[in-house]
Amino acid sequence: MNSSEIQIQFPRPGEWQEFTLTAVYEDAGGYTRTDRYTADEIPADQAPAMAAVVTALVGLGEDWQAVQVWATQDWYYPDPVNEDNPIVAVEAVYLAVEAVNPHGGRRIFTARDYPEFIVTDPAAVEFFKHFTKQ
Repeated sequence: MNSSEIQIQFPRPGEWQEFTLTAVYEDAGGYTRTDRYTADEIPADQAPAMAAVVTALVGLGEDWQAVQVWATQDWYYPDPVNEDNPIVAVEAVYLAVEAVNPHGGRRIFTARDYPEFIVTDPAAVEFFKHFTKQ
């Protein structure tokens, strides 16, 4: 596991086309860097992976709308019986989502609530690495 993280803030819950993406990572000199991007600054070749993240968020349903997402990258073991065997591991992006509801409720959802918050699509892993300069 690395210490890099991507944070995505949605100022208007449910309006996925407007967001700020902040990448937090360690640079080659060992310093923590934070780079911010608006939706317009996401490279075109990375847009499909961002769309996959939004697709996972839409699964929250209408009562809950994401306001912030934390993405981390680690290995995923689809077969827990063999989790010590690196051959069955795949790289994945893990999402944790802070969401609000119309009644003022606020909650954090993880892969325990929504298994689709473990994104194993290689494009999502590349998206994460692109912004955290890995």
